[in-house]
Amino acid sequence: MTDKDSKAYRLLHMHEHLSKGEAIAKDATMALFGIPPKTFQRDIESLRLYYTQQNLGELVYDRKINCYHLYDQTSTSISKKEIYAICKVLLESRAFNKQEFNDIICKLLDLCETDSKKAVKALIANEHINYLPLQHGKPLIDILWDLSTYVEGQQIIEIQYKRLDGAIRSHDVKPVGIMFSEYYFYLIAYMADDSKKFPTVFRIDRISQLKCLGKKFNIPYAKKFSEAEFRKRVQFMYSGELRTVRFRFTGNPEAILDRLPTAQIESQTKDTTTIRAETYGDGINMWLRSQGEKVEVL
Repeated sequence: MTDKDSKAYRLLHMHEHLSKGEAIAKDATMALFGIPPKTFQRDIESLRLYYTQQNLGELVYDRKINCYHLYDQTSTSISKKEIYAICKVLLESRAFNKQEFNDIICKLLDLCETDSKKAVKALIANEHINYLPLQHGKPLIDILWDLSTYVEGQQIIEIQYKRLDGAIRSHDVKPVGIMFSEYYFYLIAYMADDSKKFPTVFRIDRISQLKCLGKKFNIPYAKKFSEAEFRKRVQFMYSGELRTVRFRFTGNPEAILDRLPTAQIESQTKDTTTIRAETYGDGINMWLRSQGEKVEVL
């Protein structure tokens, strides 16, 4: 047996080409070394294992051109692991109706290589088939985009909004942000007549009509609304005046600090922690009550 006939030589030959970003053609490689398909496949599995263990990337197969190439997971391309993670978030959110959800998932899977697509598809298959959208069943992608352009353009809009009791009301608002929380998308807006000094929260699936009024509003950059800061101070998307709450908590304060990003520990003993937090509206009351005897509001 010559060196050229050995497995080590074949692996080094293929590795050299793969590391340069070149593809390994299955048929051409088998012809070059005079090996059967099973031998070629064993060589590929050896290389795949090596690249995985050394964290050098992923050896993937492109069925269209019948070639293998090395996929660098540190590249700007999205990996199968990242696509899987995004799919899991979408499945759990239940935010989109069945049609929009299927469209998004299919397009995400199409970003995978053929082998990776099969793997991710198999991992989410059961949840995909049994995906349960929310009761409203409304398409949201178009209205989300329209609202985002009005937010960016600081355009005053008129919305027809269906309240929880079924009544429909018309509101002229200054849209300043879009947020997602616990299954629903929300529009954050100030009333156009400035009747409220704090932002109002509207569930987007309850907006039945949307109209741009052709009037702009201006918020100085220094006072620009921040979704990130608002999220820190709102519970269950209940809006209202900004206020400070103080309470004593018995238990591990880590859960409190995760739930209330503005929370600050004022004092702490072996059994209790006194906490202060900034929050909008009355949503905080609901959460505090859900903690039962662990919380004493001060």
